[in-house]
Amino acid sequence: MKMTGRTVLITGGTSGIGLELAKQLIARGNTVVVTGRHPDRLQAAVRSVPGLHALASDVSDPASIESLYETVSGRFPSLDTLVNNAGAMRNIKLNQSWRLNDLTAEIDGNLKGPMWMAQTFLPLLRRQTRALIVNVSSGLAFIPFPAAPVYSASKAALHAYTQCLRAQLEGTSVSIVELAPPGTETPLFRREFAEEMKSEKGMDVDVLVKRAIAGIEAGKLEIRPGVSNLLKIASRVAPHFMFRQMVKLGRTEPSGS
Repeated sequence: MKMTGRTVLITGGTSGIGLELAKQLIARGNTVVVTGRHPDRLQAAVRSVPGLHALASDVSDPASIESLYETVSGRFPSLDTLVNNAGAMRNIKLNQSWRLNDLTAEIDGNLKGPMWMAQTFLPLLRRQTRALIVNVSSGLAFIPFPAAPVYSASKAALHAYTQCLRAQLEGTSVSIVELAPPGTETPLFRREFAEEMKSEKGMDVDVLVKRAIAGIEAGKLEIRPGVSNLLKIASRVAPHFMFRQMVKLGRTEPSGS
């Protein structure tokens, strides 16, 4: 599927992978709309990327998604590509006290959000000759990272949901692709995991996006750049060993302390 001349909606597109994807897709002659929760970040994105369209929306809020659909279907009726990229990754220590809703907040954005977006936008996408949904999961969908337990769980669930969505839409005009990034040099990668990742180098975001676009155009249904492919293979041949390595990576203080 050629990624040119398309109309693309990217959630969480004001920074990181989403913004870089918007830049590269606009450079390839696509019409791109990004969403985000913060008006100032949306305005900054529009200033930094000529030709970019931006709309305020929150994927963790069903009412906001329904409002977004009304706006997009009216302004961009030829929308044929949805990229479910919005999400959050938090460093959560489960042996500490948490308010229950706060503990599982990532589930709303990382898992419910893509489900709600896909379900809401399917009627519009199915009107197009060749439509596409890209769900951005993570290499941690295959081997979890104990320092990010809820994030890892949400991405594993998104991986499973994406497989089911693909199976149910087989034979329709809508293709389903999963992009599972490795650790990528974005604010999300560094913000809460500076200590854990101080000796780790993530993939450059422009490289990741180039590989993602190339994978889509090559017809890949599951795109696993770099370490993500290693994690997928390890989940089959050496899951316990690889998980222990992830435990060590996330340990910032002596065990038993």
